[in-house]
Amino acid sequence: MDYKERITMDPSGFVLLSDYVPGIVQEIRYFSTYNFVGDRIDGYEEPCAILTVEAARALKEVSNELNAQGFRLKIFDAYRPARAVRHFVLWGIEDLDLRMKPYFYPTLQKHELFAQGYIASQSGHSRGSTVDLTLLDMQTGTEVDMGSPFDLFDEISHPDYRGVTDEQFNNRMLLQKAMVRSGFLPLDCEWWHFTLKDEPYPDVYFEFPVSSAYLKR
Repeated sequence: MDYKERITMDPSGFVLLSDYVPGIVQEIRYFSTYNFVGDRIDGYEEPCAILTVEAARALKEVSNELNAQGFRLKIFDAYRPARAVRHFVLWGIEDLDLRMKPYFYPTLQKHELFAQGYIASQSGHSRGSTVDLTLLDMQTGTEVDMGSPFDLFDEISHPDYRGVTDEQFNNRMLLQKAMVRSGFLPLDCEWWHFTLKDEPYPDVYFEFPVSSAYLKR
């Protein structure tokens, strides 16, 4: 079965994350233009987080655990349509488009983003059980200091990078340990990226748009 045969538009196993975890904060970066491409990404029709039912249930466990410790989850990305990944690949081919390089990949060339695993030609996000997130301090309402911002493609964003402060490293481990306890696996080059270990669609890539309206059809 080749890649094209494993793409589907069927959203029946997916839910709006806010329906399962009402207290989450959402800043869906690929709906905005403040991302490493510099444009809204194909397939993002609404700034909402969508996940498989199984991933949403697991993330609710994480949220409950961290809420008790004074934190809320902030979501940057969840389900990502396969068309969005193709947008990334085409952007990677366009050598002249370097608008966002100073903000997101200041030390790397575009082709290195793919070679070093920051961007993939097939993304686990398109299988619906991968999420990019951070923590918010409930007392201050601000993001917890993780030592680097979301989507900064650099060694400093590796979860185990020890060039950050002890506090920043401990914050990363707080998030990571909570996610792992609820069944998620971390990524070795991005502290914000986690995939449900027992994801329900390990060999399927979805194409439907990021839109609450589409889920209700």
